[in-house]
Parts: sequence; structure tokens; C-alpha cells
Amino acid sequence: MIPPMNQTAILGLRTTIYKVNDLNKAKMWYTEAFGVSPYFDEPYYVGFNIGGYELGLQPEEIDASPKTANVISYWGVNHIQQSYENFLQLGATSQEAPFNVGGELMTATVIDPWGNIIGLIYNPDFTITA
Repeated sequence: MIPPMNQTAILGLRTTIYKVNDLNKAKMWYTEAFGVSPYFDEPYYVGFNIGGYELGLQPEEIDASPKTANVISYWGVNHIQQSYENFLQLGATSQEAPFNVGGELMTATVIDPWGNIIGLIYNPDFTITA
């Protein structure tokens, strides 16, 4: 019997995957951008543990341009302006500079060198629960 949706069916976000046409360059870029080395590194997939969530890189043969903005994963940060500027210094381009979305919540988005959108969020009200 399948339990009702509100009990255990959805466990929460697990993985965000970015497609890249140069896996080795992307692995180095994401290692520097997120300050974490991959825990899984194979020619078909590179995985990073970012605060208990998976950031995955998958190779793509050709650029999938343009990449979609229909779904954006926002990575939590403590200092959004500093994090945003760090991504820009590493070669990302700005899609949306940090701005207030209500209360103390701030969001920003950048585009990595492979055209993927990376969301950043400062949300002091959000806590991870088991």
C-alpha cells in the first residue's frame, strides 16, 4: 500500500543537475565556486555534497541553448552580495543581482560558463528538518 503524500512519499530535494559540455573544466569551476571537492567523480557524472544536497554535473555532447529558466534551484548562502560577486569573479554572468523579495529574504541568479542558471538565496527563516 502506498502511504498518503503527506506522510512519506516526498522526502525533499535531493539533487540538482547541471549539464556541461566540458566536464573537467566544469568540475574545476564548481569546486572553486562552491568551495567543495566532488565526492563522486566519473566520466559520466560528477557529484558534490553541498550542505547535505547533491549538485551534479552531467556531460552533454552539444550545448543545449538556451537553457531553461522554468525551474531554478536556489543555493542557500549567508552573505548574498559576497557570494554573488564571487560567482561573477569566477566567470559567471549576472542574470539578476541580489534583491529583497520580502522581509530579510534576498535572492540572486547567475549564469555559469555553460549557460546554467544558479540561484542564490539568503533566507534566515529557513531551517533544514529531518
